Amino acid sequence: MSRRWTPRRARRWLPGLLLVSPSIVAIGLFVYGLIFWNTRVAVSGRHDEITPYGFDKGRNFVDLWDEPSWPPAVRHALLFTAVFVGGALLLGAFLAFLMEKGVRAEAGFRAIYLFPMAISFIASGVVWRWLMNPAPPERAVGLNQFFGRIGLDALANDWWQHQRWGMAAMALPAIWQMSGYVMALYLAGFRAVPEELREAARVDGASEWKVYRHVVIPQLRPVTLSALIILGHISLKVFDLIMAIAGKQIITYVPAIATYVEVFDSHDPANGATIATYLLLAVALLVIPYLVWSVRADRRDRA
Repeated sequence: MSRRWTPRRARRWLPGLLLVSPSIVAIGLFVYGLIFWNTRVAVSGRHDEITPYGFDKGRNFVDLWDEPSWPPAVRHALLFTAVFVGGALLLGAFLAFLMEKGVRAEAGFRAIYLFPMAISFIASGVVWRWLMNPAPPERAVGLNQFFGRIGLDALANDWWQHQRWGMAAMALPAIWQMSGYVMALYLAGFRAVPEELREAARVDGASEWKVYRHVVIPQLRPVTLSALIILGHISLKVFDLIMAIAGKQIITYVPAIATYVEVFDSHDPANGATIATYLLLAVALLVIPYLVWSVRADRRDRA
């Protein structure tokens, strides 16, 4: 029997459709529509503001690697990502471990650790630009001045202006800002582990270290994966923090900065769209496997 449209059936699904239709239209237009338009520009030959779009058969994606500033931008992004993601995961897990052990005024400490996340990268970048000022000792401010006053002059350095490790220093503000969020994720994961599992391991003679190693930490793999995906996509498209601290300097050049420079300074829409497409693909390499894993895990749980 064919299912025909009737007013009674329409009353079941039509209100819900009307409720979500503005979101569907907005997402379709401002997310997928703009992704389509960006891809169209990326495969065009529009390297100035007057040339027709045309079609360049994807040459932009190959020619971009011949640009002198592009390979260093990729290296900077990878270094920033490694230090930022690794540092935020380790610091967040350590803070969560301390909180999980039970401390007085826990709610206050949680608020303090989470507060940096409420600050924009622009605001924290302005503050950290002063803290990581690379001025020499006689004109030092921020951390270099602090190290000098406590007799640790050897710790004073060039920070984000270091030729090789500048991007590692650039990750410090991001670690400070996001480690509280990672702490909250891990703290929820710690407390989701049933106490019965821990007690069973202790009854079997396991030390506290082995309880965490063989019982608790394996239960935190989904939390670690979620945090890794979130931090990874933030680091790959970081823009405002670097602009606030270093501006458009080649020493801290990353793909997001390169996109801005190509579009607004060099007036090259095709190159800017090509870089943006590379960023989209990099984020997709992180997010899509995570979504597939989440769907499969959900199906296994239901089964």
